Amino acid sequence: MQKRRTDLAVEARDLWTEAAGEAAKLEGVKSWDALREGYPVTTVEILDENGAKTLEKPVGTYVTISLGGLRRREEDAFGRAARVIAKELGQLLPSEAGGPVLVAGLGNQAITPDAIGPLVVSHILATRHLVKQMPEQFGAFRPVAAIAAGVLGTTGVESGEIIKGVAEKIKPSCILVADALTARTADRICSTVQITNSGITPGSGVGNSRRELNAQSMGVPVIAIGVPTVVEAGTLAADLVSRAGMELPNEGAFAKQTGGLLVTPKDIDAQAAELSKVIGYGINLALQKGLALEDITMLLE
Repeated sequence: MQKRRTDLAVEARDLWTEAAGEAAKLEGVKSWDALREGYPVTTVEILDENGAKTLEKPVGTYVTISLGGLRRREEDAFGRAARVIAKELGQLLPSEAGGPVLVAGLGNQAITPDAIGPLVVSHILATRHLVKQMPEQFGAFRPVAAIAAGVLGTTGVESGEIIKGVAEKIKPSCILVADALTARTADRICSTVQITNSGITPGSGVGNSRRELNAQSMGVPVIAIGVPTVVEAGTLAADLVSRAGMELPNEGAFAKQTGGLLVTPKDIDAQAAELSKVIGYGINLALQKGLALEDITMLLE
């Protein structure tokens, strides 16, 4: 059987459970569910190398927020989504209060399913220069810098090299990285946000992985915020067939026939724009404790 690809730890856990059986114990991993601001939140904590090897994810905490209510336009859906992202992100931030933060957007803005990172950066309240230049007005703000690192194909420079170079200059207490991810199921696309303190591999969401961005490579904690925008055609077909109680006769051969085809929604432009904005606002709320959504809107627009 061909391995079904997903960047979401919660889906990797589910795939293992389906293969091993509900009664099997997943060593080195623990998980729990909660409801925050009306949104389901699942936390998967990979405790050691055994768990990391089983789920093929680095050791760390993975928080998955299901934002179906945002798509259904429930009451105050945007505000509640931004607040739950801020709360979960805040719990993973280093304890150093007020330290400078670098927010980096990964991806190619010319390719919409890969544009999550740059779009998130467009909604970040950059304050580092204001804190320095106008301390009387902005001295209470946390210093934040934001960059869209671009992609190797258009810049000729690895995004990790750009981010590391900027980090060495401004010396942030941590780096927040936003990027697109790949899901196993279509219903996760643009309705799920994953936050993890394990870092990220640039380009992994669109099958073009580069050097990992993590605490080891960057020298400071790296928190990754990702949104699945695509699902591989082979993975999607296998999942749909298994949901129907059947199985592809040769899943591996079928996956090869799809040629790495990626599936994305027809309205990906609108969905990516909305998810990027809610993530950007959530980051701002987490970093600037004294601000409300209305304050952020006023300062950005």
